[in-house]
Amino acid sequence: MEVAAQITVDPSKIMQVGTGFFGTKTLLTAVNMELFTILAKRELSGNEIQTKLSLHSRSLYDFLDALVAMGFLKRKGIKESALYSNAEDTDLFLDKNKPSYIGGILEMCNNRLYPFWNNLEDGLKTGLQQNEAKDGGQSPFEVIYADPDKLREFIRAMTGVQMGNFIAFANGFDFSNYKTLCDIGGSGGTLSAHVAMKNPHMQCTTFDLPPVSPIAQENLDAMGLGDKVKVVSGDFFTDNFPKADVITMGQILHDWGTKDKKMLVKKAYNALPKGGAFVVIENLIDDDRRKNAFGLLMSLNMLIETPEGYDISTSDFDGLAKEAGFVKTSIIPLAGPSSAGIAIK
Repeated sequence: MEVAAQITVDPSKIMQVGTGFFGTKTLLTAVNMELFTILAKRELSGNEIQTKLSLHSRSLYDFLDALVAMGFLKRKGIKESALYSNAEDTDLFLDKNKPSYIGGILEMCNNRLYPFWNNLEDGLKTGLQQNEAKDGGQSPFEVIYADPDKLREFIRAMTGVQMGNFIAFANGFDFSNYKTLCDIGGSGGTLSAHVAMKNPHMQCTTFDLPPVSPIAQENLDAMGLGDKVKVVSGDFFTDNFPKADVITMGQILHDWGTKDKKMLVKKAYNALPKGGAFVVIENLIDDDRRKNAFGLLMSLNMLIETPEGYDISTSDFDGLAKEAGFVKTSIIPLAGPSSAGIAIK
């Protein structure tokens, strides 16, 4: 009699991803309540945390110990005798009082994106964005740019999530043959700042809409680079790009549809000298579309957030660049799922 083959297929991956929102919302809630900022000052008991965050006693220890089990908190003792503190990564990246804080993007995920992703099915069936603009409301970007405080918070969020990429690019790209750089859609000026710090011979310009300029100048002054990086106001849809040896765009192309992508790449081409470099920092999707899950999910997020935006693959980048006139392209891996796509004129 034959013995049935042992079943080795395991449902754990399905359950882990299918219930992944449990952990996601637990972390986002902790960030939103500033738990990690509070714990950066000193370790606290559960009762002290309960008082500071105005929590009910019912699920207090389930909440805190879930964060322990997921590796975001450390704990001595248990339940009523426990003392909680931050893990190393949460202490560095999720304490609002540290310049390394990246929680702004997580606050936006909690307060905006989390509920909008509930409409993914509608987006997939209609091809229409699913955020505040879904029912004729204002685009979130119109709201953000109209309010200096919201704009400052948004720029801080975008800067935090891109910081690792900008540092990796400033360290990993060979600037020896170039003298000038212009970062298109430069937001808070952080990419230009890191290039200037790492490559003192480079003259850098950060280019963005007029409401962004004073915030970029504040950031650069705070970093001691107010005289080293030039802030220029303009609209990359209506204005020509400033001339430079290197033109960069960090997470710009994925906001727009194919027609606008082509227009922006062509403007970059026109602003560069022969031998100049166009660099896009994006979550470039691998050509086989199997490995960069984050890039693919970010492209779905562009469905939620924008009328026509999507993330591109490395071959998409090559095609856009060659169509604009660039002669060769290459890819530099950066932090996590991000890469720098480089096109040479």
